[in-house]
Amino acid sequence: MSKKILTLIALSAAIYATAQKDTLTGKKLDDVIVTTANKVEQKQSTTGKVITVITKEQIEKSSAKTVSQLLNEQVGIVISGALNNAGNVQTVYMRGANAGRTLILMDGIPMNDPSSITTDYDLNFFSINDLEQIEICKGAQSTLYGSDAVAGVINIITIKKDIDKAINIKATTSFGNKNTTRSNIQIFGKVNKLTYTTRFAQLKTDGFSSAYDSAGNKNFDNDGYKGNIANASFQYQATNQFSVRTFVQYSNYKADIDAGVFTDKRDYFIDNNVLNTGVGFNYNIQKLKVVGNYQYSQTHRFYDDGFSTGHTNFSTNKYNGIGNFYELFASYKIDKQFTVLLGNDYRFASMDGSFYSSAWGASPYKDTSMNQYSVYASILFNSINEKLNVELGGRINKHSRYGNNSTFTFNPSYNINNHWKIFASASSGFKSPSIYQLYDAFSGNKDLNAEKSINYEAGVQFADKKFKTRFVYFSRKIDNGIDYNYISFKYFNYIKQVVNGLEFEATIQPIKPLTITANYTLMSAKETTQNRLTNVDTVQYNYLLRRPNNIFNLNINWEVTEGLNISLNSKYVDNKYDVGGWAKADVKLKSYILLNAYAEYKLNNSIKFFADIQNIGNTKFFDIYGYNSIPTLANVGVTFNW
Repeated sequence: MSKKILTLIALSAAIYATAQKDTLTGKKLDDVIVTTANKVEQKQSTTGKVITVITKEQIEKSSAKTVSQLLNEQVGIVISGALNNAGNVQTVYMRGANAGRTLILMDGIPMNDPSSITTDYDLNFFSINDLEQIEICKGAQSTLYGSDAVAGVINIITIKKDIDKAINIKATTSFGNKNTTRSNIQIFGKVNKLTYTTRFAQLKTDGFSSAYDSAGNKNFDNDGYKGNIANASFQYQATNQFSVRTFVQYSNYKADIDAGVFTDKRDYFIDNNVLNTGVGFNYNIQKLKVVGNYQYSQTHRFYDDGFSTGHTNFSTNKYNGIGNFYELFASYKIDKQFTVLLGNDYRFASMDGSFYSSAWGASPYKDTSMNQYSVYASILFNSINEKLNVELGGRINKHSRYGNNSTFTFNPSYNINNHWKIFASASSGFKSPSIYQLYDAFSGNKDLNAEKSINYEAGVQFADKKFKTRFVYFSRKIDNGIDYNYISFKYFNYIKQVVNGLEFEATIQPIKPLTITANYTLMSAKETTQNRLTNVDTVQYNYLLRRPNNIFNLNINWEVTEGLNISLNSKYVDNKYDVGGWAKADVKLKSYILLNAYAEYKLNNSIKFFADIQNIGNTKFFDIYGYNSIPTLANVGVTFNW
C-alpha cells in the first residue's frame, strides 16, 4: 500500500479519534426527510438504504462547479469526464458499475436518453444553480426504479419548498479564466393556491484543448462550450388533499470536440438538446397517498465533422430519441408499524438517426423501439420504538424483447440506540441492452442477453451532536454483463464481473465554526471478459477501466464570521487503467491529488459574493487516456436575492 494511502487512512483515523472525544452530548441518528429510498417521505434514520443527501447549502457553495464535479466528490461515485473540458461525455460509475447502471431522476422521475449507447442521461443538461437538493441512494434499486438502477439512483431535486411570497427573484453571475461566464436567474412565488418556478441558466467558456498534445508543439486549439437551460414548473393545490403539477425543461449545449486521443480537430462540434415535459398529481387522505406522473422526452444529438465549414471531406451523425414514461403508485399506512406500497409503470423508448460521409455516403438508422411494463410492491415495517426497520419488495417486468423477469429487495436495519444503527440488504438488478447496442449497423449485436446482478451490503452508522460516520461493505456479482469489445468493435456479453468494496464517511464539528467531512472508497474488482490484446481468448482483469481502487475526499469548512465562509477541498485518486488502443495493453494512469478552495461573503440577506479556485497547484493529471483534465480554474461571482 502506498505512502499516500497510508497517510489518508491515518488522517481518517485521526478525525475519528478526535470526534470520539466529543460524543458526550447526544443527538439522534439523522432525521433528515428523504423520499428516494422508498418513494414515500420518511426520516433517514428509519430506512436501511444507504442515502447521501447533498443539501441546498452544500450546493450553493459549489456555484462554480458542474453537477458532475459535485457528484464526483461523493463517496462511491466516479464520474469520468467531470474533470475534463466542458461538454465532454459524463459517465457515471457508482460502486464500480458500468455506464448506464446508475439511474438519474429529476424530482423522482427517471431521466433516460434512448438515443445514447447506454441510455444514461447527460448530466451536461443540468445547471447546478437550479438544484434544491440531491439524494443519492446506492445499491440495486431495480425493484422500485427499474432496469437502469443496477448500482443505485441519483435524484436531482429542483422543486422549491416553503415558498410564501408572490414574487421572488434570485440571480447569480460569475466570471472566470478561460473566458468563462455563468449566469442564472430564477423567478418564483406563490399566489393563492398556485406555486410557480421559472429558471434560466447559461454556461459559456473558451475551454482548453480536449485532446492532449503529447508532442507539446502541435498548437492544439481550445475547445469551447455554450450551454443553455430553461425550465418552468407549476403546482396547483386544489384542495388540502389534492394537487396537480406540470413542468417543462429545455436544455441545449454546443461544444467543440477533438477527433480522438492525442488528435486535434478544429472543425468538429456537437450540438445536443433535450426537451422534458410532463404532468403529475398527488392525493393524500389520512393513511393513503396516491401519486401519478407522466413524462415525455425528446432528444436530438448532432455531430458535425467539417460539414458546416465547407470541407471537401466531411461527415455528419444525427441521433433522435423519444421516451414516454408513466407511473401510478400508492402507499397505505396500515397501522403505526406497517406501510404497503403498490405501483406500476410503463416505459417506451425509440430512436432513429443517420450517418452521412462524403467518402462513404449515407447510412440511415431506422426508427426502432422497445417498451417495458412493470408492477412492483413493497412492505415497510417500522417498530413502534423505531428500532427495527425492514423493507421487503419485488418487481415483475414484461419487456417487449426479453419477456418476463423479476427483481427483489430485502433491507433490514436496527437502531441500537440514539447513536448507533446497523443495516444490511440483499437485492437483485436487471439491465436490458439499449436500442443502439442491439441494432447499430456497425457495433450492434442482436444476440445480446439481458444483464442480471445480485447485490449485498452491510454497514454501521454512528451519529451524535458533533460527529457522524458510516462504514459500508458492498458486493455485486454480474453475469452476462453488457460491454464493448475494443477488438471486434461490437457489443457483447462478458462472462462475469465481481466488485467488492468499502465506503467510509465522517463529519466532525469539533467547534461550532469548523466542520470537517471526509470520505474514502476502496474497491476491489475482478472481471472475466474478452482479452483486449486479442479477440480469441478470455482473461481475468483485476481492475475496471477508468475506475480507481482508492479515492479519498476531504473538505474543511470554516465560518470565519457570521458573513464570511471559507472551505478547502482535497481529492486523492489512485492509479487506474484505461484502454491503450487497438490490440494494445491497457495504459496505467498515475495517481494524483487536487486542492480546491472556496470563499463566500454575505453582505446582507440580499447579496452574496463568492470565489472558487479548482486545481490550485495546476496539477497535470489524466482521468481519460489521451485527453486533458482541468488546469487551474478560478471564478468570482455574486448572487442577488429579492
